Amino acid sequence: MELIKELPEVFEEFAEQRKNSFLNIKQLKDKGVPIVGVFCTFLPQELPAAMGAVVVGLCSTSDETIPDAEMDLPRNLCPLIKSSYGFAKTDKCPFFYFSDLVVGETTCDGKKKMYEYLADFKPVYVMELPHRQTEDGYAAYRKEIIRFQKVLEEKFEVTITEEQIRNAIRIRNQEREALKNLYGLMKQDPVPMLGMDLLNVLNGAQFKFDKEESVKELYALAERIQKEYEEGKHIEKRPRILITGSPIQGAASKVVKAIEDNGGVVVVYENCCGVKSVDELVDESNPDVYDALARRYLNIGCSCMSPNPHRFDLLRRLIPEYHVDAVVDVALQACHTYNVETIGVKRLVTEEFHLPYMSLEVDYSTSDIEQLNTRMAAFIEML
Repeated sequence: MELIKELPEVFEEFAEQRKNSFLNIKQLKDKGVPIVGVFCTFLPQELPAAMGAVVVGLCSTSDETIPDAEMDLPRNLCPLIKSSYGFAKTDKCPFFYFSDLVVGETTCDGKKKMYEYLADFKPVYVMELPHRQTEDGYAAYRKEIIRFQKVLEEKFEVTITEEQIRNAIRIRNQEREALKNLYGLMKQDPVPMLGMDLLNVLNGAQFKFDKEESVKELYALAERIQKEYEEGKHIEKRPRILITGSPIQGAASKVVKAIEDNGGVVVVYENCCGVKSVDELVDESNPDVYDALARRYLNIGCSCMSPNPHRFDLLRRLIPEYHVDAVVDVALQACHTYNVETIGVKRLVTEEFHLPYMSLEVDYSTSDIEQLNTRMAAFIEML
């Protein structure tokens, strides 16, 4: 009889899922499964999924290859861009190595220019992303999604049917619902798990390529966490923190560690790795499948949008839902749009909700960990 693993071991397995998938991606490649590498939550993954491709995230979140990237790219560029390019250039990312097609998007100027150099290593297609969430924007992105479908059909010599797209939408919506069910457990006070455990699951789930199986695992995990919670197994009561801003996977998760090592707990992530990327479903009742995809994806509240009401509307909903005590706003170094939006977030948090607010600018190095701990200890003590 198989022993039931303790929850800490389960969380650790999710944390290691990206590394564990390196061998899996090679096995899929050897079987002839198309591999499409992507960088952003704006990309409608339902289209490559509809033709049976595995979609894998390529954003790298370690400073390991940044020196290699800085031989070609400016040093004062966003660390996510430099890391991603460095891993591609050095062939140290199996996901990039095995990708048949790399798909980017025009979310920021640094990425747009970086994609030009990525094309030296792999076939690259860049989706033209409108930066206004208007009817004209939805119409433009609908056309771009159709263009992307044609690129996939020509590249992989397949025909993608509307029925296949709708089936992929159904599966992705189920995954979004499963993730929402899981992170919704953090609305409870005290919380059933640490924010770092939640982040590890959210990140690891991206690298489980059998989505229907992943959905089952996520619901089973949530059910088990809730059962143990009701048995009295939970984290002691702590100040409840919402993290917003730039992606914080990998090395940038040092912010989460600093919060929780100093007595707080992250109850919700508004970032790309959290609520923002799964909050809205694709409308399965929309007779125009391309319009449904365009509206769902363009509604993501990323700082590349101008104006960006969806981010602030989401924050207004999350703060009371998760009984937030304070907000930490994280911007990656040289991520100009998120840095510019910090003043808007600060006003919302401090003037509308009268809550403590902290903004942080970070990179992928470990040199600022001591300073982070000092600042976070003082911030949480104030709470």
